[in-house]
Order: sequence, then C-alpha cells, then structure tokens
Amino acid sequence: MLACACIVGLVDAEQAVTTGRGIRLAYETAGIRGAPPMVLLHALGERGANWMPVMRRFAEAFEVFALDLRGHGGSDWPGAYSFQLMRDDVVGVLDQLGLGKVTLVGHSMGGTVAYMVAMRRPDRVEWLIVEDVPPPYRRDRAIPDRPAGPLDFDWAVVPAIVKQVNDGDPAAWDGLGAITAPTLLIGGGPESHIPQDRLVAVAARIPRCDLVTIPAGHHVHEARPAEFAEAVLGWLRA
Repeated sequence: MLACACIVGLVDAEQAVTTGRGIRLAYETAGIRGAPPMVLLHALGERGANWMPVMRRFAEAFEVFALDLRGHGGSDWPGAYSFQLMRDDVVGVLDQLGLGKVTLVGHSMGGTVAYMVAMRRPDRVEWLIVEDVPPPYRRDRAIPDRPAGPLDFDWAVVPAIVKQVNDGDPAAWDGLGAITAPTLLIGGGPESHIPQDRLVAVAARIPRCDLVTIPAGHHVHEARPAEFAEAVLGWLRA
C-alpha cells in the first residue's frame, strides 16, 4: 500500500477538462505532479472544494484531483443526470488527464459513483475509499423543495438523483462482488441518516473490504477531518 507520506510542496489550482463525450468538468488539484493520483468525488449539492478539510493532508502523499461532478460548481450543467452518467464522466476525466490506476475516494452521491467506477472499470481503481454510503436501496425519500436564491449547482440534479436512490439499484448491489480494488468503507455511526447495517452488508459483499466507524454523522471528513485523513492514510500504509 502507501509506503510513506512525505511532506511536499503543495500546488493548488482550479482547472477543467472536457471528456470524450463533450462534458466539461472542473476540478481542483493539490500536491506534487507525478505523485500517485487520488481522485475525490463529492456529495449531492456540493463540489470538489468541500474536500478542502482533508485535501491538503492527502496532498502530502498524492497528487489530488477534487472534481466538480456534472451539474455542480464549475462543471457543465447539461440537465441530464444519473449515477451512470457521472460514472462515465469520471472515467472520461481519467482518460483525458492520462491517469492510470487511481486511489478513488467518494462521499455520499460521490461514493455511489465511485462504486460504479470500480465495478465497470476495475483496471482504473487501485484503492477504493467510500464515505458513509451503500449503493442505492429502495426507500421513500421526499424530493425537497428548491431553496430560494441562486445555487452553486443545477437543482435538476436533485430530483434525478433522489428518484434513482428511491428506485434502488439491485444490479449495483450484485456488482459489489466484482470490485477487485481493496476497499475501505468509513461509516458515520448512529448520528448518520444512513443505516449502518447497510454498510455492514456492503463490506460483506466486496471481496477485500474493511469497515471502520467514525461516529461523526454523515459528513465525516468535514466534522472530523483529522480522524478521517488518518483512517484513510493509515489503511493505505498498512
């Protein structure tokens, strides 16, 4: 796994790349060019900058790429949204940036996308880290009302993703067994709205999966960034 976490100079910048399907995705970088690549995928309604509490810590050992997924932040807002489209966008970014195998980290919606990338393209994921989310399972979550005022994301992404989550995805659950990357699943404990027994079920299905709990609620990397970063980096060093 990760041999060491050497302190290096940091390079922070906001850039963009256009995938082979014509979707422009913005991203922020940190770390040293040429270090092992780590790609961060954010939650619904957020953007790559939401990883800032842990991004600089990860940049001590990785070249970090924090993407704005489609419909979010500085990326294109094309009006068409699904986990599968986001999965294909992420693979397109890896292609355009010339990245080989990456350490892929996803939170909530981004975690679901990360599962799907690891299932579809195991050749592109060396290590998989997912924060507090299983693949979609059937539930009845109401679509919230749009808040007033301007938003940093396309509101159309919310009903699209909430509907897909409510519908469930048995194929994604079945596909967990095909994930070849060693996987770390970090749960948020009893304060999270995600049923933690679902994470136990995920860990049982992925061939090489470790489940750890940091009782901080759903946004572990923001509520307890030092513990989150150490859990990830300690696991990679093991």
